[in-house]
Amino acid sequence: MHNPQNESRRRKRIISFLQNHSSFSPKIKMMPSRTLTPSALKNSILLFSFLLIIYLFFYYPSLHAPPRLLSSHVVTANPLTRRHLLFSIASSSSSWPRRRSYVRLWYSPNSTRALTFLDRAADSSSAGDPSLPRIVISADTSKFPFTFPKSLRSAVRVARVVKEAVDLTDEKAGVRWFVFGDDDTVFFVDNLVKTLSKYDDDRWFYVGSNSEGYEQNAKHSFGMAFGGGGFAISHSLARVLAGALDSCLMRYAHLYGSDARVFSCLVELGVGLTPEPGFHQLDMRGDMFGMLSAHPLSPLLSLHHLDAIDPIFPNMNRTQALQHLFKAVNVDPARILQQTVCYDQSSQLTVSVAWGFAVQVYEDEISPSPVL
Repeated sequence: MHNPQNESRRRKRIISFLQNHSSFSPKIKMMPSRTLTPSALKNSILLFSFLLIIYLFFYYPSLHAPPRLLSSHVVTANPLTRRHLLFSIASSSSSWPRRRSYVRLWYSPNSTRALTFLDRAADSSSAGDPSLPRIVISADTSKFPFTFPKSLRSAVRVARVVKEAVDLTDEKAGVRWFVFGDDDTVFFVDNLVKTLSKYDDDRWFYVGSNSEGYEQNAKHSFGMAFGGGGFAISHSLARVLAGALDSCLMRYAHLYGSDARVFSCLVELGVGLTPEPGFHQLDMRGDMFGMLSAHPLSPLLSLHHLDAIDPIFPNMNRTQALQHLFKAVNVDPARILQQTVCYDQSSQLTVSVAWGFAVQVYEDEISPSPVL
């Protein structure tokens, strides 16, 4: 049974023990409570804001900056020159004799690297000609399938020029860009060097432009560089593409052109087109005056299908007209076809100049936008 007296005595003994051994009791010091005043809250917010600004201004951009197009060696240590480009010209034994005059316009043996790929040897008149690129006979491509109806099987050989050009070039030769075009493509080499110098050739770049025809572009999702207008591939990408190209040619037997085969292989590698509007496929016919006199601000890089358009200057044949254009190109290539609008207020005339090509005079003073 419970005895209240025993319980009382037990409590007294515990209290007495604690009083005699007070040094064992824990000492708890209560801190005075502090309330956050409005002034302290304001200071805390200002400090946090200051630290956030420092973070966003100095640290955050370095974590989320987009990849650079340029690497430091491109701009300073080793600027791009004509010798860093290798041009590969797709031709044939039948077309080379009549089109090599176009290549002479832009090729310079002292400063330009180029190869001409033929299906077989052409006439001997161009053999050893120092004003023309070295001729390479393409390898046999009969093992690759080709099923596109009513088209030329040579598209396979021309597509494989990409691989052959890379395989023929030692990695120590200093080629940083592989440029591809046809024998009726005229390149503006200095402008091309300036344009490609914007990009880091150690990264994967596929640079070119679409056709002028909507239907042509729609067939390729507006993502293909047309081969006649020319396209450039950085050396780092070209080595990888060369290793994959033969297998791609086996898979894409149903396509029409060589450029479509190269494009499809690049799509498999995850590489998209970097557009440069200075490349011109010229999928048009007749008089090119309107297009050339209204050229965009971008530097002129190439002209193609020269056999299918009218001479660009009157009273000249096609070759003579292009030679006439290159008189201006050789003086100031960067300004060729670039436009300037001037005004004669006394006569109320507007003068539009496409440098090296045309001068147009309009009655009345017209604002630049409709003229350019």
